[in-house]
Amino acid sequence: MVLETAIILPTYCEAENIGRIICAVKNLDLDLMVLVVDDSSPDETQNIVKQLSQRYTNIVLLSRPRKLGLGTAITDGFRFLLSQEEKLKHIITMDADFSHSPSDIPRLLDAAMDGSDLVVGSRYCRGGKASGWSMTRRLISRTANKLASKLVKLPINDFTSGFRCYSTKYVESVLPKIHSQTYEVQIETIRQAKLLNFCVREVPITFENRKKGKSKLSPNEVLAFSRYIHRVYWQ
Repeated sequence: MVLETAIILPTYCEAENIGRIICAVKNLDLDLMVLVVDDSSPDETQNIVKQLSQRYTNIVLLSRPRKLGLGTAITDGFRFLLSQEEKLKHIITMDADFSHSPSDIPRLLDAAMDGSDLVVGSRYCRGGKASGWSMTRRLISRTANKLASKLVKLPINDFTSGFRCYSTKYVESVLPKIHSQTYEVQIETIRQAKLLNFCVREVPITFENRKKGKSKLSPNEVLAFSRYIHRVYWQ
């Protein structure tokens, strides 16, 4: 089997979700590698992935020594996948808590195969929506995206969505330029795509607030995001 697409699932304490999300991805009947990048979760996340990897050769666990942040989880996942002998065409990133629906993966892939280098699963373009959020969470998200839009100056509505499909051509070119530690990686990857003239496109998705487990968005992540916005502004 020749695998042309890989999915990166960054995890920390997702034992309640990881087995189900992997099975949901496998049920799509697509030829995909699933790479779980786990930050040494103290729960059963890694054991669940290890058990599944013994049954399916296209499920891989990349274990990191401690909680190091979403940005480095994604870039470590990129590096791992690019180092493999089997050359991929597309890399998808998504959350492991079912806030991103596996059923939307084919739509992202279709847009990527149509020539887009970075396809963003958007909550805010026509047809997209976010479900189950508090008013405060909606306000924070909308404000962050308004700021990102003013800085990056691309006609994109959702700069902070983590549900994406990247061409490996894009990843190979941009990876050395990505330095984000946490959630700001979502804006940095779009900004670098613009600077290097890669094609960015949105497709609508429905974001569902997690039903199980705890959100990983902390005040430290919000602070890191704010610092990144400030740094880019002065550049």
